[in-house]
Amino acid sequence: MEFQVPDVPLLKIFSFLDAFSLLQASQVNRCWNRVAENDHLWRNLCLKKWSFCNFSQCLGSLTWKQFFLKQRKQEYRMALAKPEDFTFREASGNLGILGPMAYLSGNDHTVGGQEKSVICTVSSKHVLCTWDVQEGTMIWSSPVQQSSIMHLATLPQMHLAFTVDLEGTVKVWNCQDEDALATLAMPRVCFSLEICLTNDGPFLMVGNSEGDIYTLTVPELRGVSKVNAFKYSVDLLHCSPDRKWIFASGTHQNILPMVFLTECLLKPSEGNSPLCLSIPFSSCCRACWAPRKTSRVTVMYRRGSFKKTGFTTFDLMAKRTGGRTDIQAHQVATFLLPVHMESPIWMGVGDGNMIVFESGPYLFLFTISGHLLQRFEDHQRTISNLWVDSVHILTTSMDDSLHLYMWEDEGRYPYLKSCCHLEHIGSDLAPSWFAKNTHIFVGVKFSIINYVPLSTDFVFSVGSYVSKAICDNMSIVCVVSRIRESSILVMYSLHM
Repeated sequence: MEFQVPDVPLLKIFSFLDAFSLLQASQVNRCWNRVAENDHLWRNLCLKKWSFCNFSQCLGSLTWKQFFLKQRKQEYRMALAKPEDFTFREASGNLGILGPMAYLSGNDHTVGGQEKSVICTVSSKHVLCTWDVQEGTMIWSSPVQQSSIMHLATLPQMHLAFTVDLEGTVKVWNCQDEDALATLAMPRVCFSLEICLTNDGPFLMVGNSEGDIYTLTVPELRGVSKVNAFKYSVDLLHCSPDRKWIFASGTHQNILPMVFLTECLLKPSEGNSPLCLSIPFSSCCRACWAPRKTSRVTVMYRRGSFKKTGFTTFDLMAKRTGGRTDIQAHQVATFLLPVHMESPIWMGVGDGNMIVFESGPYLFLFTISGHLLQRFEDHQRTISNLWVDSVHILTTSMDDSLHLYMWEDEGRYPYLKSCCHLEHIGSDLAPSWFAKNTHIFVGVKFSIINYVPLSTDFVFSVGSYVSKAICDNMSIVCVVSRIRESSILVMYSLHM
C-alpha cells in the first residue's frame, strides 16, 4: 500500500529544494506534481535569485514558475552568447556627452508582440531620452531642461524615470508625455537618488549637500519625511533588496555611514527620530547590499596617508525588547588589500560571501575575509568601469572593449564565469556597405548605423574609449566617449 505524505508537510519539504530538484520531484506522481506546482514555492525561488522579483508587476501574465523558467532560459542564452549572436546598433552625432543611463523596461516588456529592451540616457544637452535597443532608435525625448541633469533612476515596474538637475530640481517622467508628471524644487543641491518599491507603494529618496535625506511619494513627489544624517553631503543612498534598510553615507573622511530602518523613514513618528545606526568605518567610497543575504552590507573604504583600500562586511538586525526596537550590526569580516595592488574604484558583491572589484586591467574576486578566489585578465588596458547586478558583471576598458561575466548559481565553483568579449565598431571605420541614415528627433540630430550580426572584431578610432555599460538578459548597452566630442551609444541585442 502506497503511503501518501500530506500536502502541508510535503510543501514544507519542497521549500528546501532548488529549481532542478523541484522539477524532478514533480515527475514522481500526480500528488507530488500538484504540490510542486505551488506558486508560493516558485515565488520563493524567484525572490532568492532575483532581488527585483519582489512584486507581481514583474510577472505580467506569467505564473511564478513560468517566470522563473523564462528568466533562466534567457540567462542561459546570454551566458553562452558569442559576438556573432548579437545584432549591433550605433547612435552617434549630436548626442552630447552621455551621462547616467538605466533600463526603463522590466521583464516581459513587449511592443507589438516583440520583447523589447528600453533604456534611458541623460545628455550634456540637458535632455532625457529613451531608446529601443533592438531597433537602435530613439523613441522619446524630454524638452531641453534649464540645467544639467546630474542623476537618474528608473522604476521599470511603473515605466517611470526620475531625474535631478544641477539646481536640485527633482522630476518624474513617464517617458511618453512632453511634460514631467511632477516637479519639486529642493532647497539644496542633490547628490544622491534612490527609488524604493515597498508593499506600501514606491517612494523616492533624495540626499542633498547639507546631509539631509528626503523621502517623497511617487509619482506626486509629496514630502513624507526629512532627516539630517550628516554635516556633509549624502553621496551614497542604497536600499536593501528586501527594502528593509537604507544605507546612507558621504565620501568625506569624517563621515561614519548610517543605516536606517526604512519603515521609520516611510512612516515617521512625530517627535521621534528614525531608528538608525552608525557603522564605525569612515572614508567610505562604495557600498553594496548582498542580493541573497538581504541584511548584509559590504563597505569599501580608504585609510591612511597612502589611501589603503579595505572592505568590511556587516550583518544587520532589528531587535525588539519590550516596547523598544534597536538596530544591531555584527561585523562579519574585514580585510585590507595588499599595498602593491592598485586601489579599485568600483566594486560589487555576489551571494554575500564574495566581493568583485577591478584593479588596473584585472578583475578580482575575493571572499569577504580577503582570500583571493579568481583573477581575470580579459583586458589589455585599465578597466574604466564595473557594473554588477545579481546575475551579470560587465567590465569596460580603455582598450575599447567590454567583457561579460555571470555569477554561478548558488555561489558554486568557479563562482564567476567569463562569458563574452566584445570589441566595438566605430562609425569612422564603418565599411561602405553598411546602410547609414540620418534622423532628426525632437531637436537632436543623430545617426543610426545598422549592422549585420557581429562575426569580426572591430575597434574604435584613436582617442575613444568605452566609458560604461549596462545589460539585461536580452541586450548590452555601452557608451563610447571621445575626447572633446559627443558620445556614441552602442546597443547590442541578442538574437531571440
